Amino acid sequence: MFKRKINITRVRHNTKELVNDTILIETPVDLILNDDPLVNIVCLSKNLEELGVGFLYSIGIIDSFQDIKKIFIDEVDNKIFITLKKDNQVDYKLIQENPVSRVIDTSCGISSPWREIIKKALEKRKAYNIENFEFKIKAEIILKAVLDMQKDTPLFRETGGCHGAALYTQAGNRITLSEDIGRHNAIDKVIGYALIKKIDMKKSLLTTTGRLTGDSVLKAIRANIPILASVSAAIESGVRLAFGYGLTLIGFVRGKKMNIYAHPERVLL
Repeated sequence: MFKRKINITRVRHNTKELVNDTILIETPVDLILNDDPLVNIVCLSKNLEELGVGFLYSIGIIDSFQDIKKIFIDEVDNKIFITLKKDNQVDYKLIQENPVSRVIDTSCGISSPWREIIKKALEKRKAYNIENFEFKIKAEIILKAVLDMQKDTPLFRETGGCHGAALYTQAGNRITLSEDIGRHNAIDKVIGYALIKKIDMKKSLLTTTGRLTGDSVLKAIRANIPILASVSAAIESGVRLAFGYGLTLIGFVRGKKMNIYAHPERVLL
């Protein structure tokens, strides 16, 4: 269960009325990797397989869905069990030095130790410097894609407390869409879906409703996604990483306008 009805008092035009409203439920979900607890993710308890796969990929533990031997979702105890085909390495020492990083909440995204793990995964391969500048997309398609994402996020419309993320083709066809109370979780779910379905993300557009922070940008870079666009603003950490890794970063996609913070050459008018 990821939402429920409650009675609230609504004030409108100097009057009070008792109405029925819907609120989302935050659920702490344990990700168990090779029988060892890895992390606790506070999220919306849906699309957990995609979330687990996307998260492991984002932090560099897996390079493809084929690295996974088995996945089991325990919906009663809210656990994701993932067994790998081989013993991939994760820097547990870096995590243990800061126990807070064992919990990923819905407000600030991933903590500094996880960012360092992602950066180390990126450093292992020069391929993560996105050099696919032949991939270009029309501004009109970006505007329509972001609008399409916003129109098809029912939990946000119902509660106002949810983020959305979606993946589109160069022609603007939607590949997948996910919602979560954490903007970073929504992105992980989208990436996880693409990995499970063996979709090449090198020729795709990632859209999000969340701020373009360093953690969101790192996830896009890790997936070799060339363009990331949002209805919200960019943060300095996100802009800096986008410039450094060759990602086209776009914010404030609203109406017929957008702000391109990095590598505008991929956007055609």
